[in-house]
Amino acid sequence: MSKIILHIDLNTFFVRCEELVNPSLEGKAVIIGHSGRGGIVSTCSYEARKYGVHSGQPTFKALELCPNAIVIHGHYDLYSRKSKEFFNFVKQYSQIIEKASIDECYVDMTKQLSHEKDVVKYLKDFQNKLLENVGLKCSIGVAPTKFLAKMASDMKKPMGITIIRRRDVRKMLDPLPISSFYGIGKKTAPRLEEMGIRTIGDLAVLINKDDFETKQAFGKFYYVIKDWINGYGSDEVDVEPWDPKSIGHSTTFVRDSSDYDEIRGYLKDLAKEVSDEAKEKGKIGYNVQLVLKTNEFKTINRSVKLSKPTNDFETIFNEASILLEKNLNHQDIRLCGVTLQNLIYASDYVEQLSIFDNYDEINEKNATKDLIRELNRKMKGAMFMRASDILKENKHGH
Repeated sequence: MSKIILHIDLNTFFVRCEELVNPSLEGKAVIIGHSGRGGIVSTCSYEARKYGVHSGQPTFKALELCPNAIVIHGHYDLYSRKSKEFFNFVKQYSQIIEKASIDECYVDMTKQLSHEKDVVKYLKDFQNKLLENVGLKCSIGVAPTKFLAKMASDMKKPMGITIIRRRDVRKMLDPLPISSFYGIGKKTAPRLEEMGIRTIGDLAVLINKDDFETKQAFGKFYYVIKDWINGYGSDEVDVEPWDPKSIGHSTTFVRDSSDYDEIRGYLKDLAKEVSDEAKEKGKIGYNVQLVLKTNEFKTINRSVKLSKPTNDFETIFNEASILLEKNLNHQDIRLCGVTLQNLIYASDYVEQLSIFDNYDEINEKNATKDLIRELNRKMKGAMFMRASDILKENKHGH
């Protein structure tokens, strides 16, 4: 039996967050980005889009098209907080969740929906409760694979629900422009159009004939595309294990960017998420890794070894920022990620002892740490701490 995979995509997420703080923005043309000659539109409201404003556009050009638009620089702490509320809400329906970015996820709902008589009614209820309880709007795609679910969620916005069954793939995908094919970058689409491939249907015909020129165009990605375009491909929703060897978060941008300050803004949010999760799980790590994915799907992995393990937000953010500065090289980036690697329990870490240390006291502390670590492992969470550690956290305002 095919799985039932959902792709849940929050509608104009950043704009919606700003509306929740300032309801007077609702129904108005809003641009999230920076003003001035070097400013770029990160995202915008549907009202602004009616004037031709879009992500990646210079802000001054957007304001020429829509002079009354309200420009907001963005409040990323707010977006991070509302994102967590969103994922906590989704977990009430299923624990099999893969976070795709700050405002979208894949969810395996096979068990919940296999015997549901009215799937659309069920999902409409989900949308309404998300709006009522969290204040966010979403579109939902339903399909047997992650690719099809992603394509489906893009078809009706805002607050849309689209179901693609495998038997409906040709009917629903073939008429769409090739530029709408998820995974085909903005540089690849024009090249395909030059080859006469203007719709997904055009591509399907050539791929199913194993056309040589098309194979050459896609290289090793060709067979992935062939599966996707015929309704197959991955249906595995990747859930992070409870006790991982690393803790990482990534986000796919609304638009490709080569702007250091903009990408660094995303890294700040990601570093905070990594730090918070590591502290929650009682973990510290020896390495900070930066992951960048270009618009041509080239992946750049760089990491740095720390002088001592940490879960400190500022340390993680600063190290990731240094790696970004060294490796960005004016490339167009579509995804960035921050990972804390080589994790150990914080209770396992012992500073190098000096000859003046009291060994009896240290051995007693380590025995206590061992007991606490074992209890936490059995409870599957950082449920126990030493009183001295709690006092230390309170002293520093945590």
